Amino acid sequence: MNILVINTGSSSLKFQIIKTDLEMIEQGTDKMLCKGLVERIGSQALVSFEVPGKLQYKTATPIRDHKEALSFVLNWMSDPKTKIPGLTAIEDIHAIGHRVVHGGEDFTASVRIDEAVIKSIEDNIDLAPLHNPPNLKGIYAAREVFGSQIPQIAVFDTSFHSTMPEVSYLYGIPYQFYRRYKIRKYGFHGTSHRYISYRYRILNSLPREKVNIISLHLGNGASACAIKGGKSFDTSMGFTPLEGLMMGTRSGDIDPSIIEYISHKESATIDEVMTILNKRSGLLGISGLTHDMRDLEVEWREFKDRRAKLAIDMFAHKVKKYLGSYFVTMGGADAICFTAGIGENSALVRKIACEGLEFLGIELDEQANEETVGGKEGLISKPDSRVKIYVIPTNEELILARDTCRVVLNAPIN
Repeated sequence: MNILVINTGSSSLKFQIIKTDLEMIEQGTDKMLCKGLVERIGSQALVSFEVPGKLQYKTATPIRDHKEALSFVLNWMSDPKTKIPGLTAIEDIHAIGHRVVHGGEDFTASVRIDEAVIKSIEDNIDLAPLHNPPNLKGIYAAREVFGSQIPQIAVFDTSFHSTMPEVSYLYGIPYQFYRRYKIRKYGFHGTSHRYISYRYRILNSLPREKVNIISLHLGNGASACAIKGGKSFDTSMGFTPLEGLMMGTRSGDIDPSIIEYISHKESATIDEVMTILNKRSGLLGISGLTHDMRDLEVEWREFKDRRAKLAIDMFAHKVKKYLGSYFVTMGGADAICFTAGIGENSALVRKIACEGLEFLGIELDEQANEETVGGKEGLISKPDSRVKIYVIPTNEELILARDTCRVVLNAPIN
């Protein structure tokens, strides 16, 4: 089964085509056939496609909307010059999996898209106004290009966290606000944390219920997840992705009164203050330079920029705080798993985050830590460390493809 996996932003379309079926899922032999990204949709779009190990294609071309972007992808895929085995026409795509950020409390697992599902995604726009509308654009575009016969599946970022208990997801505000408006912690990066849980299970030959780990998805967006018995027990992102760890441009946890205080001092509206917290804070706000951890590390190492180092230290400090709190609330963990852009590539952040935690049985192997970068998977803890420390490159697209396959074939999702 060839599955097209789509992740749409307001002006972008990211895709992979993955060959999989139930037997391939069981054996772990799923194969990515091609991937790509269309950016700046609505103007002179930047297109970057790849057939792994065979072909790279880059161009700039006017693309009006997501439907046109998807048509461009399919024309490239079916071009004889592209030469993707088993992909020569639109009919060679058997199902489509869509990343949908917010399913609210409506969806605890991936589902086949029908009118009722679309209505529910629309109803949750209030909870994810920046994400659900672009996700819907991808669904509508696929319907127009492929027609209504091909199965389309929605895979929700929030669904992995639907197993959190009330003590984890409720806020200490009047309960009526949860009942009336569903104000609660939802959590995000669910497909990434779920993949890390799966991959850790494979690496250690464990059943799902034996997975007790802390997953750290550290990138421009960052979140921690306490995974207990293979299920999300708690996570750092909350009602929105703003809560939790400090991020590239997001503040993470702050005293809510700061919002009112800044509003008064700067004569700013609530919307303006929220823009500051979402787009001008985090690594960018502290350093005054950039939201990119790679550049901050260069600024520190080569120029000894104090605020660059402060931003790095603060980022790692927040990670350490969540590590400690989750160890306590979980009653201990067997492993810590770093993933995503910073988690996979910043040995410095991993080192600072783990420093001083030897009393918890967390002992980093500095040489292994320095060597495990650039997309490498590996164990970076010392041999006698009671808690294992892993770097595991994330693969959210694989989770989307597998869920799509399972839903289409009416197989259990796990």
